[in-house]
Amino acid sequence: MDLYDQFQQQGYLIVPDFIPASVCDLLMHQASSLIGKLDLESIQSFFSRNNNGYTHGQYFLNSAHDIHFFIDKNAFDSHGNIQLDKQSIINKIGHGLHEVDPVFYCFSQMASIIRLLEQINIKNPTLLQSMYLCKQPFIGDEVDCHQDETYIWVNDGHIIGLWFALQDAMIENGCLWVLPNGHHEKVRSRMIRTLDDQIKIETFDQTPWSPTTMVPLEVKKGSVIVLHGRIPHMSYRNQSRHSRHAYTLHVKAKHQQLAVGNWLSADGCGQFLQL
Repeated sequence: MDLYDQFQQQGYLIVPDFIPASVCDLLMHQASSLIGKLDLESIQSFFSRNNNGYTHGQYFLNSAHDIHFFIDKNAFDSHGNIQLDKQSIINKIGHGLHEVDPVFYCFSQMASIIRLLEQINIKNPTLLQSMYLCKQPFIGDEVDCHQDETYIWVNDGHIIGLWFALQDAMIENGCLWVLPNGHHEKVRSRMIRTLDDQIKIETFDQTPWSPTTMVPLEVKKGSVIVLHGRIPHMSYRNQSRHSRHAYTLHVKAKHQQLAVGNWLSADGCGQFLQL
């Protein structure tokens, strides 16, 4: 069975040894450098997904084509004070790393990524957003079960997620869990950006996904997980002493049009360099 058939059948793919360890280390070093230059006073909000509610408003919306830092909610004590150093509190960096940062730009344009997407029939792929996920030791928060097409969707097809493991991702440090074949389900909710730049969630089906139907995707450093935009997936809190860094991209085919209401604007779509 080729990659396309596997992907269509189960809604995800695991490709081990996709990127060299040295490249993983380069991306981690670059993320650390960006965090090192961060002025914590400039952070206006922090990221968490709780009952599909976004609590960071304009700071989140303005991150589409920039590099913004989101603090893990577990980094704060009961008085609202940050307990750890800044390298240990960042939950996510997003969402324009692939546009703004030269290291992440070059990585995101790798020919091997384009070839992988073409193998699953994504022609002339277009970059939509990028995220660097830290999943910090002990405090790295749980991500509730969700479908990526809740947050980004197109009119005539599906988006694709690429999840690059920059460190080993095991059950202990919060690996991904997915619902096999779950991409055949309908989207259960949509995040909508209103004309006055507000974010709301429109829910179509409130039925929760059962954790007992999910399977863990434990992968080694350098692997990539390809996710169909509708496959339900999640991760548990990292309760280990080992971080779980990953870099993600979301893409669509060039001919697909972003639907009205996406938080991303159409002018933010970036074409991959041609092979």
